[in-house]
Amino acid sequence: MKQAYSGNMSTITQTDDQVVEEIEAGGARLKRVHEAAGSVIFGQDTVIEQTLVTLLAGGHALLIGVPGLAKTLLVETLGTVLGLDAKRIQFTPDLMPSDIIGSEVLEEVQGGGQGSSPGAGQREFRFIKGPVFTQLLMADEINRASPKTQSALLQAMQEHHVTVAGVRHDVPAPFHVLATQNPLEQEGTYPLPEAQLDRFLLQIDVDYPDIDAERQMLHATTGAAKPELEAVLSGPDLIALQRLVRLMPVPDKVVEAILALVRSARPGQGAPEETNRLVAWGPGPRASQALMLAVRAKAMIDNRLAPSIDDVLALAEPVLKHRMALTFAARAEGEDISDVIARLASTVE
Repeated sequence: MKQAYSGNMSTITQTDDQVVEEIEAGGARLKRVHEAAGSVIFGQDTVIEQTLVTLLAGGHALLIGVPGLAKTLLVETLGTVLGLDAKRIQFTPDLMPSDIIGSEVLEEVQGGGQGSSPGAGQREFRFIKGPVFTQLLMADEINRASPKTQSALLQAMQEHHVTVAGVRHDVPAPFHVLATQNPLEQEGTYPLPEAQLDRFLLQIDVDYPDIDAERQMLHATTGAAKPELEAVLSGPDLIALQRLVRLMPVPDKVVEAILALVRSARPGQGAPEETNRLVAWGPGPRASQALMLAVRAKAMIDNRLAPSIDDVLALAEPVLKHRMALTFAARAEGEDISDVIARLASTVE
């Protein structure tokens, strides 16, 4: 088994055999999670896998897809099978930051302090937590809220706490945001700023199911019987698996492939000619970190002991797509960001 750890060994802090056993046990449980989710959500195996990659890596995901492709059902299903407390926020133009993080209310407390007259009360502020205080949060149509409201999620997503009236309030652990966007209707929406897009580990494109999956969906969702889901994991189990992901070693050749791919997507001196011609701005170091964690998580889901370059190629688009933009000239030529990433990935050995 120790041969599976060829490459960078700096992340190993336990014995090889113990790590191997835990990774294999974790992979078996994740397979059950994937199967349970797939029994309810048909034709979206890649979406389920990439969402699990996001959660295992400890990150957040941005799901892009038209209405009716089971994005909400995906969050509800994963909340059940992962044993997490899940909540949903429908983002609208009139949504306020306090509707997300909560607010303070002034209450009268019976029985005043020392020296107060009998029956006298005191007034004090009490913080009422908003829906962000959950383990799995669905931010539905996040781009429909104002930038001020969108930014209310930033601190929680990055630092796992919010600050209200100078007081810090920690969100539960684990904490993950799965946000959705409708790619068709852009009237009355507010595009997410680059700083907030960078907080999402993956951008997951949700496409239409194939005909066989849609046929199966018709039979399963229009009948009387409904599948009963059970929790396969719990919050502490997910945290333990996230720790295992960070213990998984990454071969040196995979690390070099990650660096080569991300750096080749940045315009500037030393970048490929195509990048300088087509890319307006490229991914920062957070993209490298995201790809490093994501390939480890994918390897664990596939019940492998270390990631490969194939994992880098499979996750290149969801990691990079929302972290770079094409120039005006490239868009005028009909270039697509996915095609540009695919060509850059094809040069990685």
